[in-house]
Amino acid sequence: MEEINIIELLDYYLKKLPIIIVVTLLMLIGGLIYTTNIKTPLYHGTTTIILVQKQDGSENSAVTQNELSVNQKLVTTYSEIIKSRRVLETVISSLKLDKTPKSLAKNITVTSVSDTSIIKVTVSDPSNKQASLIANEVATVFKQEISKIYNLENISVIDNAIIEKEPYNISILKETVIFGLIGLIATCGIIFIIYYFDNTIKSKKEIEEKLHLAVLGEIPVATKLEKKKGDK
Repeated sequence: MEEINIIELLDYYLKKLPIIIVVTLLMLIGGLIYTTNIKTPLYHGTTTIILVQKQDGSENSAVTQNELSVNQKLVTTYSEIIKSRRVLETVISSLKLDKTPKSLAKNITVTSVSDTSIIKVTVSDPSNKQASLIANEVATVFKQEISKIYNLENISVIDNAIIEKEPYNISILKETVIFGLIGLIATCGIIFIIYYFDNTIKSKKEIEEKLHLAVLGEIPVATKLEKKKGDK
């Protein structure tokens, strides 16, 4: 492997600095245009529900550790039911959505809070209003369906989804900087490859250093202007 002269490489980069700056700026501008005009903003709508123990009116109505454990196990089952076709078809019909249960399920994320009976239903959608509407409707339909399936009233909504003002998938500064860094790194990488595989001799100094030969004479390169003057 050929040794790389760091000073020579840095000098090479300095000569190509205008190219590096231009490409990086173009990528920065491209990133800004993509983020603000092309990328589709997406919003979250999140509803929080909890599994509760049905109260029987007795004094000893506190939730026991065993009941809590059972509820935590039900969280996994309930999470699957939330994204089931049975629930989503009802949501689509209620809100008159132009979606299939399969496509809607892809936009729904169900998570459980560790060591609790709390489930979070998060809906992603290009419309912030629709994201919150779907999340709330999913919780409502799910509660109704659980009552039918298990004959239980153990679902309660803690927080309804609110309309988010800011999209969760867009950060203009962050994404513009990433595009700029990609342009900078890619340009520097290409320049390094060109430098590494460039084995041409560009000066008499390189001949003396690399070939260990003395230069006896030089033939100047005449420009077109100099040739015209010589013809006269």
